[in-house]
Amino acid sequence: METEDFFRDSRRELEEYVRDRLLLAKMQVADKSSRLVAMLFTVGLLAMFGLFILLFLSIMAGYYFADLTGSLYAGFGIVAAAYILLVIILLVTRRRYEQRITDMVIKVFFDKTADETDENNRN
Repeated sequence: METEDFFRDSRRELEEYVRDRLLLAKMQVADKSSRLVAMLFTVGLLAMFGLFILLFLSIMAGYYFADLTGSLYAGFGIVAAAYILLVIILLVTRRRYEQRITDMVIKVFFDKTADETDENNRN
């Protein structure tokens, strides 16, 4: 009888432990996913504002160069040439930026939180 109680209690405790571990894993995934989404939202918002600023500065520069050259085509052509040059530079150096973005996403998912550090120290 005592053996049956031991195994029944052990099974119940093991089931509770597995349930708690699954809940902890779900909570950690939710935490890290929410941090990633918040970071992406912030970066997206900053990128949108940056693009608006860049758009208006580009229009301003186009008219400035048009005033200097006396031709709207030449003024906006200079701005377009600058953007083409920028795109070429970004295409040549894109591996460096792709690696930084990948590293940042991996860091968010595999960064140890305070709870994980405490748990590892106990073991």
